Amino acid sequence: MLYFVARRLVSALSVVLVTLIATFALFFIAPTDPAGAICGERNCTQERYNEIKENLHLDRPKVQQFAEYTAGIFVGRDFETSGVVQHCSAPCLGFSFKNDRPVTQMLSDRLPVTVSLVAGYAVIVLTIGVYVGSMAAKRRGTFGDRALMTSTLVVSSVPYYIVALMIALYLTILYPILPRGGWTPPSESVGKWFLGLLTPWLVLGIYSCTSYARYSRGSMVETLSEDFIRTARAKGLSDRVVTYKHALRAGLIPVITIFGLDVAGSLAGAIFTERIFDLPGLGVLVLDSLNSYDLPVIMGTVLVASVILVVMNFLVDIAYSIIDPRVRLA
Repeated sequence: MLYFVARRLVSALSVVLVTLIATFALFFIAPTDPAGAICGERNCTQERYNEIKENLHLDRPKVQQFAEYTAGIFVGRDFETSGVVQHCSAPCLGFSFKNDRPVTQMLSDRLPVTVSLVAGYAVIVLTIGVYVGSMAAKRRGTFGDRALMTSTLVVSSVPYYIVALMIALYLTILYPILPRGGWTPPSESVGKWFLGLLTPWLVLGIYSCTSYARYSRGSMVETLSEDFIRTARAKGLSDRVVTYKHALRAGLIPVITIFGLDVAGSLAGAIFTERIFDLPGLGVLVLDSLNSYDLPVIMGTVLVASVILVVMNFLVDIAYSIIDPRVRLA
């Protein structure tokens, strides 16, 4: 077990390092002009342009820039803005001169919003989606099975942003059946926090349930035809025990794989949901940073997203051996 964990950690750190190098090369070595984009085409004097380059440390050799950026992740860095030196504590992912704030602080302010959104989405997906898929697999070939799978195909054939926009327009504005989305920190009011995220949870979770229902059904249909299921039934175990204790655990393996990647991708920024329901999460931050050409924020978000993806893949590997005893870490 320790060898497996150590090997996976080395692999994960290698992926993060490669991502760091590739991201730095893309934003700061490629033939772009971040200082010119920040300064703007109008009213950009040569003095202001040179000041921005100096503040961003773009006037230094590329190797030195990369070394300083990497060191800042572990020990922090100092930045000078308008003659004032500001310290960026570790882990320092750069400094946003557009917002006059360290990137780490900006990400830490937005991350709880996206984490709250994804947590509710995950609960709905794993409960409703897997349950519906299991019920359909258990009744394979029946009218109920066909009706469930047809309804999931119909819903998933409509683009998500259209579904979210229609629900936001008709069920929260024109006919306020559901509460309008919004963000309130749970430390201020748990009730307002829950109500502000209820509609985004339902929209994102139920829409994604359609895919997970199909994944679960396909995996369960295959698992229910295996020899160990027939053996369990021959031993006299009840249909409920066979389905939900034995078949479901084995059938969850491909679902967990997709779920881990989905959660990592959603944490990197559920852009449509956050924009439509006025949630100031990572997705909105990325869009705003792209519009303002705020490269340090974009680069910091990419690095955080890569770390989240690596961590989720690691947790999925560990979950395999817990869910299905047939899987061995070796």
